[in-house]
Amino acid sequence: MDMLAGKIEIAQSGMKAAQDSANNETKSSAGDKYETGRAMSQNERDMYAKQLTELLHQQKMLKTIDPQKRNQTVESGTLLRTEKGIFFLSVGLGLVKVGSLQVMAISPLSPIAQLILGKTTGDDFEWMSQVQTILELE
Repeated sequence: MDMLAGKIEIAQSGMKAAQDSANNETKSSAGDKYETGRAMSQNERDMYAKQLTELLHQQKMLKTIDPQKRNQTVESGTLLRTEKGIFFLSVGLGLVKVGSLQVMAISPLSPIAQLILGKTTGDDFEWMSQVQTILELE
């Protein structure tokens, strides 16, 4: 959650900086330079706004996951362990360090998640030409 909050803060700061830049753009004798500068600042602001919207959506999704729930099959909110690593079906944050563990936070819509949804402890799946066995679900 802290990692996501940090990304949200960066996106908000970026939006503000881009808006400030657009507001402070002064007309020059070149004419088009003013419009180009404002347009570039607006594009940058729009990019940060899009990132912020996606990050807020991810944050909302994370808040719906009950960390106390123990899943019997792989679904959103499941933490699963294989011999190759630990995966958390939540939002696509990538590799996240949790204490001394490396956890791959993946979206339920990702290709690997589509392979493992509905599986249970002891089931196998093949990912990147490697067969993995689900050792544990939490």
